[in-house]
Amino acid sequence: MGALSGKTAIITGGARGLGRVYAHHLADLGAKIGIIDIDLHSYKKYQGEASLLKEDTVVKELESKGTKAAGVQTDIGIQTNVEEAVSTIHDELGNVDILVANAGGGAGKMNENQASNLNVDQYNEVMNRNLNGTIYSVNAVAPMMKKRRCGKIVTISSIAALFPFAEGTYAHYGTAKGAIMTYTKYLAQELGPYNINANCMAVGRIATGRSLELMENKVDNNLIEPIALGRLGKPEECAGVIEFLTTNLSDYVTGAVIEVTGGFVGFS
Repeated sequence: MGALSGKTAIITGGARGLGRVYAHHLADLGAKIGIIDIDLHSYKKYQGEASLLKEDTVVKELESKGTKAAGVQTDIGIQTNVEEAVSTIHDELGNVDILVANAGGGAGKMNENQASNLNVDQYNEVMNRNLNGTIYSVNAVAPMMKKRRCGKIVTISSIAALFPFAEGTYAHYGTAKGAIMTYTKYLAQELGPYNINANCMAVGRIATGRSLELMENKVDNNLIEPIALGRLGKPEECAGVIEFLTTNLSDYVTGAVIEVTGGFVGFS
């Protein structure tokens, strides 16, 4: 029996990258897995991700190793879509015990969107994908968790919320991820009396298939110099923290922001 046997976990943005690793890790702990993603085949956009897939989708990968799984392709930036997706997963897998609100991402180039010169369209897109999508996902699962008086919610933030770029660029993304941290602290206060834990994981520079491909598989000193451990993180290392936050190991942890950054100290 695994630590999560009989539990159902939803991972948003689970079609590739860190979300896929989280899905497999929680499945290996015995959980049934629901995947919500805007494109269940999004891994095809990156050869570094496509080379990792052993089946046509993550859902089929999970099923091939005996995990009960379900997938819904939808935009988490639309509240009614999220509600319908969670309802579908509930019907197929049962009550949702765990939410990993992983879906997110930026827009535009890293040297754009200075704090006083935001591209409004990109700002709205990023806030919707990150903050609103997280809130919609929580709102959809919280009622069943409250009714059963148990549950684990993990939101995902970033080092961009902790360490602003020197010239104030990419402010839309950092702002969205910072808001997720604050939202999670409020969430923990509300849900604590229901025995529901809500925590946030702030992720640093991680060597996913996508990130390595975008870096052309070249990891230079500029990338690792601000990291105390002197290397990029591994997706599995993030998954280990997800395990902690979704099992009984973290039963007395709520409202926390856990940095998984290797000791990152700031952007240059």
